[in-house]
Amino acid sequence: MRESVIYQEILAEGEQRGERRERSLIVRQLTRRVGELPQEVREQIESLDLEQLENLGEALLDFQAMPTAVNYADLKTWFSTLEQKGQ
Repeated sequence: MRESVIYQEILAEGEQRGERRERSLIVRQLTRRVGELPQEVREQIESLDLEQLENLGEALLDFQAMPTAVNYADLKTWFSTLEQKGQ
């Protein structure tokens, strides 16, 4: 059964749903932490793979910006570090 095409499609769909929910949660958490996210930042988040997304979810717990502050320094630094690693 696990080898069946239908099973694999259902599994892939479930994984995609889970990733979309995780991405949505992280965007909501970031918005609460640093304020409304610019479209550019949202696009960067959309381009992250699952591992990078999970790493961002952990990193945002250390961001220093306060809610409603228009300060994306921590988030910009995180993306810069990601680019330096070549990911």
